[in-house]
Amino acid sequence: MTKLKTLAALLATSAALGNTAFAADTELNLYTARHYQTDEALYSNFTTRTGIRINRIEGKEEELLERIRNEGANSPADVFITVDAARLAAADQYGLFATVDSPTLKSAIPAHLRTDRWFAFSTRARVIVYNKLDVKADQVRNYEDLAKPDMKGKVCTRSGSHAYNMSLGSALIQHNGAAKTEEWARGLVANFARAPKGGDTDQIKAVGAGECGVALVNSYYLARMLKSTKPEDQKTVDRIGIVWPNQSSFGTHINISGGGMLKTAPHKEAAVKFLEYLASPEAQDYFANGNNEWPVVAGVKIANRGLDAMGKFKADTLPVGKLADTVIEAQKIYDRAGFR
Repeated sequence: MTKLKTLAALLATSAALGNTAFAADTELNLYTARHYQTDEALYSNFTTRTGIRINRIEGKEEELLERIRNEGANSPADVFITVDAARLAAADQYGLFATVDSPTLKSAIPAHLRTDRWFAFSTRARVIVYNKLDVKADQVRNYEDLAKPDMKGKVCTRSGSHAYNMSLGSALIQHNGAAKTEEWARGLVANFARAPKGGDTDQIKAVGAGECGVALVNSYYLARMLKSTKPEDQKTVDRIGIVWPNQSSFGTHINISGGGMLKTAPHKEAAVKFLEYLASPEAQDYFANGNNEWPVVAGVKIANRGLDAMGKFKADTLPVGKLADTVIEAQKIYDRAGFR
């Protein structure tokens, strides 16, 4: 009788495991800090292709990371996605990501745009826009030029505490050293046309309106405006010029949108499938044409007139995994310089 009970228990356990394996193939729990409408098509297409349903939780990066850490081993999250390499690296430093040994991801994504645990799936650049009537392109060929005396009262940017500017500062430390980066930050602050405020679209409009002579902005905001049919946006575009910074040195700073599989993921098979899907030509097309980001996979053809209008450029190839190494130092430098 005892043996029969043991056998029944084993059969029940086997059935439960079978159901769990089945669930792993039919659903995926995604925690994402990307809030773009066009991503809906990205997710629905994955479900159509694989039959795996995506259960999505959206929120701000800090909130989602705190939630995952609080949930611990019981977290239902399979994949975490966000923008900014330093944020992904921070999640990795918390020990949240699992190693993903995928030949598909390794062959598709360039080495400097991935680590063993998290991966970039699209890129965006930190570019300089200038008012054509106030500033000449040759005055602002490099990030370092924004701190020069002839830019006094002309520079606009969003907050120094924002991830986009923090990652730029982190990259400058690695290229130029901490001392020169602090000198740059102090010069930048001294040249502000106004206190940092608003988002990157606000900076573009301020340059077009002549409130600022020059600004640091993220490329996908600019591409969106270049594609806009609104008369006010077209007027702004006509008044501004675009510079790809540091083309004669380390290249224009890029940041990413990316993600990884969590160590506690209950649906690991589905998680790897999803990450591999994000590196597929079809998904890469969604990133480019849906949200004006550049694909990370070479050879993917895009048809985006906003990106095309900006032209080609030399991108910084600093490994994205290294940006977190100096991001805290960048924050301290910004604080001392008054870049808040």
